[in-house]
Amino acid sequence: MSNNVKSFSVGYNPINKSNIFASGNQITGQITLELEKECKIDSLSVKLKGKAEVSWTENYGRTTVRYHAKDKYFSIKQFIIVEGRGKSSTYVIQFETTYYDLVYRGCHVYPFTFLIPAQDLPSSFKNSRGKIVYTLEAKLSRSMRIDSKAKAKFTLVHNGNLKSDPSLMTPQHSNTEKKMKLFTSGAVGMDVNINRTGFHQGEGIKVVASIHNKSSREIRPKYCLYRKYSYFAKGKRRVETKDILKEVGDAIPPSAGQTVTRIITIPPTTGMSILNCRVLKAEYRLRVYLDVKYASDPEIKFPIVVLPALQEPDGEDVPAYPTFGFEAFASSDMPGGASFLQNPTASGPSAPPPPYGTYGMYPSLMDFNGRSSK
Repeated sequence: MSNNVKSFSVGYNPINKSNIFASGNQITGQITLELEKECKIDSLSVKLKGKAEVSWTENYGRTTVRYHAKDKYFSIKQFIIVEGRGKSSTYVIQFETTYYDLVYRGCHVYPFTFLIPAQDLPSSFKNSRGKIVYTLEAKLSRSMRIDSKAKAKFTLVHNGNLKSDPSLMTPQHSNTEKKMKLFTSGAVGMDVNINRTGFHQGEGIKVVASIHNKSSREIRPKYCLYRKYSYFAKGKRRVETKDILKEVGDAIPPSAGQTVTRIITIPPTTGMSILNCRVLKAEYRLRVYLDVKYASDPEIKFPIVVLPALQEPDGEDVPAYPTFGFEAFASSDMPGGASFLQNPTASGPSAPPPPYGTYGMYPSLMDFNGRSSK
């Protein structure tokens, strides 16, 4: 950098092996400023931010329309150095240390502490059309100079679990029957149960299906776990679906009935459900269907809520959480390491953020039954 600033960065200290945060956690970090010569600082600040944003385009003939929306969760700012008045230096106290606005040549490290708001925050997410990001942003302001800025993203996971929402423990059941036509006679049907609605990453879904094959052909039960991303902007909804895994069961002969039990394991790298964001949703469904030749397949779809992986007794996560396209921000980006954890006495944010509202624009979870997924 020019104008006497050799380097300027901001970093944070991990609180667990997975480097994952949740609402209500304390996050500590430091700003690192290296100067080639002394300079006067108007202000040095750091901001904790959380927001969601979606953007995509659609073509209508020769016209291209861009859809864009964002939702801000919180923005909390702390000043570490503030502008001097007259001939006297002005300062604030952080970690029981006095910082002056006249900074000498060399490397300077400024620690800080924030409390992540205890709101119903959605998990971090990022792809080509949407993102939910949580960041630390540092800003250095000097008279007659362009502001120096630095940013560090951190991963936050919604801290929901099976105990926090009774509906996640609700068993699901559905049945279907279809009469065959054309090259196949008779009828096929199935009655399917799964033990609950919410499942952790890496956990198995127990599927019990009572299948009745009254047709003239053999049939096979099939299973498909898929994801559904929805983006909302300007009254428009954009939907993307993608299969995560598919499995095929054994054939059931004509004029026979059989009860089939199968465990469908959710891959540990599967992203978590996002149901508490106004502009973006990440949903999962389990599709159970019967493969019938020369006929449309009867099917049943169950909404599945994917929760964070179960934890070991010491509180560390079993698998690493996926980061949906952005890096897991490692401690190598944090000058000064975790040494500032020894003196965590800095004050928290000056005022709590506004409460995160509950939005009613989406259908309830159980509305998925009976709706087309694609």
